[in-house]
Amino acid sequence: MTGLNYIELENRGVLAVRGADGLEFLQSLVSNDVALVSGKRSIYAALLTPQGKFLHDFFIARWDDSYLIDCESDRLMDLAQRLSAYRLRAAVELLDATEDWRVVALLGDGGEAAFGVADGPGATALLDGEGVIFRDPRPAMPGLRAFLPRAQGFAAMVAHNIGVGVPADYQRSRIAAGVPDGSHDMTVGKSTLMEFGFEALNGVDFSKGCYVGQELTARTKYRGLVRRQLVRVAVDGALPPPGTPVMANGKESGEICSGIDGQALALLRLDRSAEAEAEGIPLMAGNAVLHLAQAKES
Repeated sequence: MTGLNYIELENRGVLAVRGADGLEFLQSLVSNDVALVSGKRSIYAALLTPQGKFLHDFFIARWDDSYLIDCESDRLMDLAQRLSAYRLRAAVELLDATEDWRVVALLGDGGEAAFGVADGPGATALLDGEGVIFRDPRPAMPGLRAFLPRAQGFAAMVAHNIGVGVPADYQRSRIAAGVPDGSHDMTVGKSTLMEFGFEALNGVDFSKGCYVGQELTARTKYRGLVRRQLVRVAVDGALPPPGTPVMANGKESGEICSGIDGQALALLRLDRSAEAEAEGIPLMAGNAVLHLAQAKES
């Protein structure tokens, strides 16, 4: 990949968590280890139901006295309300900071060197009063993410002569990496983290201790209860809309998730899908023929 470009992710919002109990508050709720978050490290995590089902995924970075949460903008208030339900007497404040911060992704070569970002998923650097930039914590996903103060515009990008990309560039990169897109791919209140490869995405920590939904997530991992997994598929024909059933040898094997330019993600029963392909029977989603491109291990 060449040509470093930044892409404003206008579908992302920013929730700020402030207060003396911010660390303990988030640590008891989300799937990853918030104690790792600092000026040198950011993380990817999720909020689950008590039964271990997906509610929200997000990125957490540290800025001054706040934790900044990069989340789906149209679901930010739902996330804030769900977190607030656990606040009780904790000394924390949750604020919609989207008017103060914008989220951008950077794709291409040279971003780490340009901004002084160290090696390793989630490695983070501060932008001299102009925000926070970090390697995408999900190892499969290339590039960087950043929180930029809206008051500064894109000054940090312009100062480094970074080009401007478009959202479709980010979607192509995400699909090629086999990375899910929150509630656009995962079903709220139904999906589990292990189906969508959250361990491989550095989105869950199995040694941090208790958090909401921890018991089922751990049981799913250690008992090998995952029957479906998110995989990348090549599509022959018109791209089916998300939710289209995938059929394998007359049996429903899963469903289509997001896609672009003849590539898509699909949540599949791998046993049925692999059996059909081994027998030369095509996987079908509507009128489109699917070909397994890459199975992800959770």
